[in-house]
Parts: sequence; structure tokens; C-alpha cells
Amino acid sequence: MIQSPISLFLLGGLLALYLMAPVLMASTPASMCTPLKTLNDSLSHRRRYMKHNFPINYSIRVYHEEIFKLSNISRMRLKVDGLDDLVLQRLWFQVNQGVLKKIIRVMPERHPSRSYTAEVERRFRDAEGVFVQSHPAEVFQQELPETVQDIWDQLTEESDRVLESNWRFASPKSLVDNLCHTMYCLFSECFSSTEAQQDYCGVPHSKRGKKTSNPKAEMEPVE
Repeated sequence: MIQSPISLFLLGGLLALYLMAPVLMASTPASMCTPLKTLNDSLSHRRRYMKHNFPINYSIRVYHEEIFKLSNISRMRLKVDGLDDLVLQRLWFQVNQGVLKKIIRVMPERHPSRSYTAEVERRFRDAEGVFVQSHPAEVFQQELPETVQDIWDQLTEESDRVLESNWRFASPKSLVDNLCHTMYCLFSECFSSTEAQQDYCGVPHSKRGKKTSNPKAEMEPVE
């Protein structure tokens, strides 16, 4: 049966849409993966620099909203219908730029972890720059859902205007762990293994590891 030119054109269009579907559905631009994997390489050394170089039980003061865990992402997804991953990615950058600045701020110039943290912060900013360039400017002008906007407003509040009840204390290691775990969740396309699809938005590997024979298991950087 000979198909008409119109039929062939429509068939070609449908095939093109089918091939493009994975690209259109991906929430993370491919250009983001290189800077995020570079950041991930630095984060692989966080135990040494964020734990061993600090006194036992050392903690710093941060906004309540800066303790940003996988559970926060889960709650927002349940609370806000159709919450776009792009909105959560924007929030992730806003949260963690403040976290890294606060960690650096408490370190003396000669602190053994200062240069490492500055490197992490620099690589984080590089990833943020690519993130902004990878989306049209209009994306960042869109209104945020009310739940997310409330968090954003708290994060951008001047510290001297923040209520005492909104401050929390957390260790540098736990804050950087949160940065790492939520990065895997929100940018999972960059870290998904070809062998098996992992649920990076579920229970962190470090918690799963407590039930295994290795009590010191910690979520390792993804190759």
C-alpha cells in the first residue's frame, strides 16, 4: 500500500515526538550533569573535612529552613499538587548557598577545612550558573507555590530580623550530607546507574546501612 505524502509527514512527526519524549520529560538539563558530578567529587571527601576537623558535637546556627532533608522534599510534594521539580531545584540552590556561606563564615582563615569548603562552595556556584543558563529567564520570574514562597521568604530574611524560635543548630557534616542527599534526589538523571534505577528520594544509604553488617556505611558519591 502506497502512503500519501501527508501520511508520511504525520508519521515522521509522531516518530520525532516519540524520540524526543525522554528529553522533554527530563527535569534536569544534560548540561547540568558535568558541574554536578564535579561537585559530587568534592563532596566525597566531606567526612574528613566536615567531621574529623571539627570538635566532637560541634554545631553552627542556621535558619530552620536550611536544614533541608529528603523528608522536606517528600512533604512538599505531598502538600503541593503537581509540584514541579524545577521549583524544588531552585529552592535547593537557594537553601544551600546560605548553608555553605554560614559554614565558611565560622572558620578561621587557617582552619584545615576552610580551603576545602571554599572549593565546594565554588563548585556549587559553578553548578548554579549552569542551572540559570540552562533555562529561559522567564522561568525564574514565575510565581512560586505559596508553600515554597514562604520557605523562600524565610531564607532571604535578614538574620537580625529572624525570630529566635526560627534558629536551629546543626553540625557542618549533617548540613553537607543534606546537600548531597537532596542533590541526588532532585537531579537524579545525572546520577542514575545504567545497571539499576536507585530511589535517591527514599531513605538515604547511610540509614539503610545501619541495618547491614557494615555499621559505618555512609552514602557514597555516585559514579
